[in-house]
Amino acid sequence: MAARKSGLVSVIVTAWNRRAYVLDCLRSIVRQTYPHLEIIVVDDGSTDGSPQAIRAWRQSLSPDWQKRVLLIALPRNTGYAGALTAGLFAARGQYIAVQDSDDKSAPQRLEKQVRFLRQHPEVGLVGSDYRVFAGKVIETQKPTWLRYGWKSIRQCYAEGGHCVSLGTALFRASIFDKQGGLTRRVSGAEDYEFIARMINGGMRIDNLNEVLYYIRKHPTQRSKRFYK
Repeated sequence: MAARKSGLVSVIVTAWNRRAYVLDCLRSIVRQTYPHLEIIVVDDGSTDGSPQAIRAWRQSLSPDWQKRVLLIALPRNTGYAGALTAGLFAARGQYIAVQDSDDKSAPQRLEKQVRFLRQHPEVGLVGSDYRVFAGKVIETQKPTWLRYGWKSIRQCYAEGGHCVSLGTALFRASIFDKQGGLTRRVSGAEDYEFIARMINGGMRIDNLNEVLYYIRKHPTQRSKRFYK
């Protein structure tokens, strides 16, 4: 496990056959206003040329950014949990952010989330509000399943609910060092199990009531395989 670098945010992007979208995702991370970050892209056995596109994009960046982008190309498809956990082991940051390869982050996402965790040392993970988009159209509907404030979030999970989107999350790397990565035993609910395990371990979590993340709607998005 790599030594942690104070103040560094490791952004982990898992990609499986997302050549059409992954570069938009990566560009939104490069445009972050928070300066101390690295990007770890885990290609999960793509067959659509995604690794080649990512390597070409990396070569187009400045020398400084090229050093901060790591591509891990897995030889076969391991699934979301396996790919994300591989990225977690490679992360060097004090903080870890998760972003789906077909989504985008608002420019101030990481800056605001890091500030929140620094101001609230009792909180281990912070997510955010999000919006869904297709092409250039951003839907205005606010998601109704999210909760805000530790008491409300704790009650939701105590009742078996789920109210934090892992794709919007920034969390302290010390949590991964303590509890490990995502389970591969519950396909489609890996994010829920990871967050519930965090809460059961005594860690507080929260959501920022601010739109800092954008989920792309398209025919092959991963969530469509599990949620109708």
